[in-house]
Amino acid sequence: MTIITSKANNLIKNTKKLLQKKYRKTSYLIEGWHLFEEAKKAGVTFRHIFVVPEMAERIGDRSELVLVSIEVLRELTESKSPQGIVAEIMLESHSLPDQFSGKLLVLEDVQDPGNVGTMIRTADAAGFDGVLLSQKSADIYNDKTLRSMQGSHFHLPIWRGDLFELLASFKEAKKPIVATTLSQTSVDYKDLPHLENFALVMGNEGQGISKEMTAFADHLAHITMPGDAESLNVAVAAGIMMFSLI
Repeated sequence: MTIITSKANNLIKNTKKLLQKKYRKTSYLIEGWHLFEEAKKAGVTFRHIFVVPEMAERIGDRSELVLVSIEVLRELTESKSPQGIVAEIMLESHSLPDQFSGKLLVLEDVQDPGNVGTMIRTADAAGFDGVLLSQKSADIYNDKTLRSMQGSHFHLPIWRGDLFELLASFKEAKKPIVATTLSQTSVDYKDLPHLENFALVMGNEGQGISKEMTAFADHLAHITMPGDAESLNVAVAAGIMMFSLI
């Protein structure tokens, strides 16, 4: 099989564009063997699998295999030390069911990719059934988000859109929406009632949840901090909340 050694190769140039959000219309890139194995387990559709020649045996006989030099592989990832594999995966969309029963993590305008990825990974670990993202939340196919998720986006559905439209069915079914916020009307998370099915809303790193979400939620909760820190990292707070509510 031919080894691509030129960064000017058309396939390489077109694939490199996927590092930018505006080009990720139908596919995206993952880097590293762990994410590749997770993608295989999930049964995703691979478009191309770029591998350095000395690691090609780990892939086997696959039609998507493309051999590239390490210099060319570095063009396809933001990682400073690529593991020898980059794969292009076809995007999958999930339709939010009309009647959703389960535990949802809701991210309202969480903008740091690392925070978004960590919270999705924690939701996966805590056994949540899905994640809702507002339009202004970080792109989950950002390289930093993907590394933070560690493949958890293959394990549970993730939806993006208008949160109030997506949560309308929750309201109609009288399923509780819990939002984290520091306000005079919020309660310590330990004092929340036991909830079977619910949506947990985490807000923007600097602004928290919106006024609209404050009015929309059924329960407002905070984490009491006995120390002197002004606030908790939103991903840390989400982890505390998720595992306390399950």
